[in-house]
Amino acid sequence: MTTPEEDTTTTRALQGLESGSSSVRLRAVLAVGTTPDPRFVGKLVERCAIEPDFYVRDMLTWALTRHSPTTTVPALVGELRSERAQARSQALHTLSKIGDRRAWPAITRALLTDGDDEVARSAWRAAVVLVPEGEEAQLAGVLATQLGRGGRETQLSLSRALVALGEVITPALRAAMTSRDPRVRQHANATERLLRDPDAGFEFAIEEAKRVAVLGTGGQEG
Repeated sequence: MTTPEEDTTTTRALQGLESGSSSVRLRAVLAVGTTPDPRFVGKLVERCAIEPDFYVRDMLTWALTRHSPTTTVPALVGELRSERAQARSQALHTLSKIGDRRAWPAITRALLTDGDDEVARSAWRAAVVLVPEGEEAQLAGVLATQLGRGGRETQLSLSRALVALGEVITPALRAAMTSRDPRVRQHANATERLLRDPDAGFEFAIEEAKRVAVLGTGGQEG
């Protein structure tokens, strides 16, 4: 049973989450995360979908990780069906931070290939964290269908996700290297380079992939 004083504190925190000031919202989320209360979870998840400030969104994720997964995971999984891209993206990001594999069935192919780059990138990161042992190769096959997609940041996110899965990605990469699309081939080659040499850096791997494309696998610079 809560005391009147606790109820007043709860009310103030909930009101703070609705403030027009990002600094006030940030303080409110910090207070909620410092003193977790399952009554806040619904509001925190709801706020994730609409919060415009990056730092507040990051704090919302932190606050949710402070609550029991039994309460947070079902609420976040429900957001994955939202028509709002930010709701899906933020829910995926938060699920990746919580790391509860009960959320894995909700990481669908539709999310992994979502038309919104930010949602897809969040899905890739979450999938790599949540994938059950033995299902990595299947996940790699789905992720490989996204090779060549988007700009540098999107491609780098996908490469990092694939490399995090380890050697199981090799067959999918080798298949992608035979694609008719030069962007797919280049991205696959760059990802394989990163797998073999994680310290090479993405830019170097891309340039190396371009060189291979021009000279051929066995080509030598003269």
